[in-house]
Amino acid sequence: MPSSATFDIGPIGDLVTEEYHKSDGLWIDPYSGGATVADVTNDLNPEIESDYTMQALDFLKQYDDREIDGGVLFDPPYSPRQIKEVYDSIGLETSIETTQATFWSDVKDEIERVCSSGATVISCGWNSGGVGKTRGFERRRILLVPHGGQHNDTIVTVEDRTRTELFEFVR
Repeated sequence: MPSSATFDIGPIGDLVTEEYHKSDGLWIDPYSGGATVADVTNDLNPEIESDYTMQALDFLKQYDDREIDGGVLFDPPYSPRQIKEVYDSIGLETSIETTQATFWSDVKDEIERVCSSGATVISCGWNSGGVGKTRGFERRRILLVPHGGQHNDTIVTVEDRTRTELFEFVR
């Protein structure tokens, strides 16, 4: 069954653990949801135990260019509805900015900036887009986890940073 504790879902937890142990570099999790896999965790909800309680974008901005040499666990809210539910649960208001596609793409741009060559990003969601080839990542593995009934599958994408040039995106 689906769970808000994504890494507690058997096959997903196994994949994350396996990938984490392939590297002795620094791993971060900007949307930890209470997961303790990464070396440094962040969650917007102050009730959830994590190293930081910040917006994911601000959490990522505190890292230097190419500082992350292990990887990033990228398990954000999967839809604008989920963003609204998370924000409502902690008393924050959603805005047009938090429910647009740029909510995710801005975070992905920061992930690109902080990851060094060889770093891994494990993305969870309802699509296999991950951080993407245009940001210098090469898809290596996809795990499809069906939950049965009318539940959306969870798609886990594993990508490695292959290109290290930093690009500035103009919007």
